[in-house]
Amino acid sequence: MTHAPQHRIQVVAHRGASEDAPEHTLAAYRKAIEDGADALECDVRLTADGHLVCVHDRRVNRTSNGRGAVSALELADLATLDFGSWKNRDAWRGRDEEPDWEHRPEDREETSVLTLERLLELVADAGRPVELAIETKHPTRWAGQVEERLLVLLKRFGLDAPASADASPVRIMSFSARSLHRVRAAAPTLPTVYLMQFVSPRLRDGRLPVGVRIAGPSMRIVRGHPAYVERLKRAGHQVHVWTVNEPEDVDLCVGLGVNAIITNRPRAVLGRLGRG
Repeated sequence: MTHAPQHRIQVVAHRGASEDAPEHTLAAYRKAIEDGADALECDVRLTADGHLVCVHDRRVNRTSNGRGAVSALELADLATLDFGSWKNRDAWRGRDEEPDWEHRPEDREETSVLTLERLLELVADAGRPVELAIETKHPTRWAGQVEERLLVLLKRFGLDAPASADASPVRIMSFSARSLHRVRAAAPTLPTVYLMQFVSPRLRDGRLPVGVRIAGPSMRIVRGHPAYVERLKRAGHQVHVWTVNEPEDVDLCVGLGVNAIITNRPRAVLGRLGRG
């Protein structure tokens, strides 16, 4: 079953094509671009020496051969680690087919720690429009420095002050309303996304934090409370759902008219949407 939705749903590669290649690596993002993803999603954390790197967890233990908190390590420390070999160890158990990505230790850059700067370069060189959804991770020992450094870096690429939110190829996402407030205060035309693991009682009517126009509910919320998506849309908000991997969840999102699907499987989702 494939869909030809009435409006085009944006397909966003969650941490890159992270089912096929190690999350947050150049390999995963290259694969997502090859697979046709409309946008890439990444999480950013600040290193001890002030660099923004694409790492989801507070610590590097799960996704590298090292140990320790990202915020306590310098970029040079992180650059010595391998962020790819764990995928070979863990990811293919129980899968029917082999991945079309293979870890090659000689390709250091493909699975080394990825800075946000390098990811922005990749997007700039993609050869086609590719949007970027950047999530700031909170709480953090660096408080507002994450947003400050992020906006400085976006300015270097000419991405910090789009003419309008609709014209922006970059959006900032967070579970922290305070983080989004900092972004909007400093860069009012950058679109912001309020991520939700659950719906707080004061926002059940479809409201979002002041100035935020995009809701980011979890797939669990959408499954359990599909009417909430309708309330968000009635309030004039876009809806970007994470993390949508199963065909039946894609179908539900299509039926509800969401604006973006964030997925570990961009190629499969594009196929389900009739765009494969």
